[in-house]
Amino acid sequence: MARTTVSHEDGVVYEFAPDLDGVYEATPGERLTIETRDSLEGAVRTEDDVVESVPEEVNAATGPIAVEGAEPGDVLRVAIEEVRVAEDRGRVVTIDGFGLLHDREEIETPRTRITPVEDGAVTFDGVEVPVEPVIGTIGVAPAAESYSTLIPHDHGGNLDTTAITGGNVAYFPVFQAGAMLAMGDCKAAMADGEMCGTGAETATEIDVTVDVVAAPATSIDRPVVETPDEWTVLASAETMEEACETANLDAMELLAAEHGFDPTDAHLFSSLVGGLEISQVVDPLVTVRNAIPKEYLDDPFDR
Repeated sequence: MARTTVSHEDGVVYEFAPDLDGVYEATPGERLTIETRDSLEGAVRTEDDVVESVPEEVNAATGPIAVEGAEPGDVLRVAIEEVRVAEDRGRVVTIDGFGLLHDREEIETPRTRITPVEDGAVTFDGVEVPVEPVIGTIGVAPAAESYSTLIPHDHGGNLDTTAITGGNVAYFPVFQAGAMLAMGDCKAAMADGEMCGTGAETATEIDVTVDVVAAPATSIDRPVVETPDEWTVLASAETMEEACETANLDAMELLAAEHGFDPTDAHLFSSLVGGLEISQVVDPLVTVRNAIPKEYLDDPFDR
């Protein structure tokens, strides 16, 4: 079956809002190729191009894509088949006032390093790093408030999570009719934490299949990612402690639905399997994830 291409030329958003209008309507089960531009809009081409401050409009997310039949209470399923780097370079930057160590004297801001992409690797100052593309920003229209594409929240957004990549499936709670999916801000490579504030920012082509889980067996309030081996819940908050608490509570809810645990037993069991992992520590809200191996958790949406 042929894929439909939705390009950043068709439309992008810099804010996930409740009242988004779709640039394309997909049918459940439709296969799409989504073209994204780099998060810095092509402004950084050489190492002489530096970013003095975080732009007002950043992390352009291609879309929104309405999905036919998606209604509040449903779950949007986004199978990510492949993420392909679509240019010959990435760029890693420091920005004044942004990043984990931005206020330390020994860290120069702004600075740019161009990372050429060739033969499955990005090269940083002569050191090769495998290309492992990540979708940094992906989400749906939120329930009430609006969030810039720099901010992660319950709708998704700037999650900067390495698990959101080819071969995995992302699930989002549907808050508005059509869901209104958008994505962008991709990286050719990125470490958990995204410490300097960026990965190797790059343009991409993303092959996905979108579907709607109507009346799911277990409802979700925040994004969930399925890998071949794990179910992973994502949570974003102002502090790491709050994000960890929310992610653990979400994991406990899934475990309780699977095994019939009461809250205390779900909490105890969550200390035995899987565990908490850091996604990013640099955005206005931090993001963590709690992974549960599939041997302890079946598909939570289909029981």
